Amino acid sequence: MIDSAFSGKGRMMPPLEIEPGRGRTILLVIAHADDAALFLGGTLIRWSDAGWNVVCIRVTDDRWDSVGLTESEAMEANARQFEAAAKILGIAHLVELGYPTDVLGDVSEVALREKIIRQVRTHRPHALVSFDPYAMYGEDNQDHVKVAAAVDESFWTSQFDLHHPEHLREGLEVHGCFERWYFGRSVMNVTDVVDISAVIARKVDAVACHEAAMRNYVNQLRLQARTGGWDLSGLDEIAAGGDLRPFLEVSVTERARRVGTKHGLTAAEEFRVVRFGGQQAILERYGRRRPA
Repeated sequence: MIDSAFSGKGRMMPPLEIEPGRGRTILLVIAHADDAALFLGGTLIRWSDAGWNVVCIRVTDDRWDSVGLTESEAMEANARQFEAAAKILGIAHLVELGYPTDVLGDVSEVALREKIIRQVRTHRPHALVSFDPYAMYGEDNQDHVKVAAAVDESFWTSQFDLHHPEHLREGLEVHGCFERWYFGRSVMNVTDVVDISAVIARKVDAVACHEAAMRNYVNQLRLQARTGGWDLSGLDEIAAGGDLRPFLEVSVTERARRVGTKHGLTAAEEFRVVRFGGQQAILERYGRRRPA
């Protein structure tokens, strides 16, 4: 779950116009099944609605993200709920890397990077989207940290023909992404804001699909409150199997509202976006835009 803590830093900026996708691909890399809906669900919906082909890589299997389930039951439930959420978000294709969850800190970053490079060369995206390795304020999940670093480095190593030439022998080609989109618990250097006011209910629908993960989150809140001497009995019914929707509507929409208020919007999501490696001057001097 996204931390409720929020940095008020930043300046008001106009919302980004989502341009038509014209079949181009967005490649999103997440650690856990619920990351897509929670961190950027509204933006994914807007991309899909605009004709972008959204591909999502889930790095872990979420085998321990549940409460009251066995490991195999948790894996099955989270995979099924991920697929349901993906349909709402407009994700066209899911890629499962299958690493055990919550232990990516022990995984070779170079080995993980190779798998992401392969997917970049396979799907040839316009934009590569993942956690921001430089906006880790309040980030206590090492799965997020490891994915952020591996994806960030994959951006440029996927362009080198001496990095994993076995991919090329298999028929893949080197590929350079035009944009990098970064998200996080608190984006400290915001460059782009997406207005999700019209799709916030669909974002909540997608988050609500992740019943196993969200019930685990509710249980975590109850444990922390009990340790702190608080009675959080208002969540007891939800923890016992009650309706999650009212709780999620409050938590998801409140965060989107706080982000939106900063920019004069009802609900929004924030990102750090780097286009053409930040070398726009080279484009302007040496290039010309090809016809759509």
